[in-house]
Amino acid sequence: MAIFKAPIDDIKYLSNEFLDKSALQHIEEFSSITPDLTDAIYEEAAKISETLLFPLNRSGDEQGCTLNNGVVTTPDGFKEAYVQVTEAGWGTLT
Repeated sequence: MAIFKAPIDDIKYLSNEFLDKSALQHIEEFSSITPDLTDAIYEEAAKISETLLFPLNRSGDEQGCTLNNGVVTTPDGFKEAYVQVTEAGWGTLT
């Protein structure tokens, strides 16, 4: 089975060294964002990508999505993964 390892060190490096976060600090919603917080978010996103989403590639490739009479059917595991991701609150990040 293929293994996916999220390039978390690269993502953290780019985020911490190249993004101008100071431009957002004056906006109230972003004022509490710290490198530790963004690193924690990246770490958790990597776990989800590696353990939940990546394994779905095979069923996605082999089964694909179908549309029959206005009803969409997704490959095995996609619905359950969507539920897990949304219940964990990932859809609320902005």
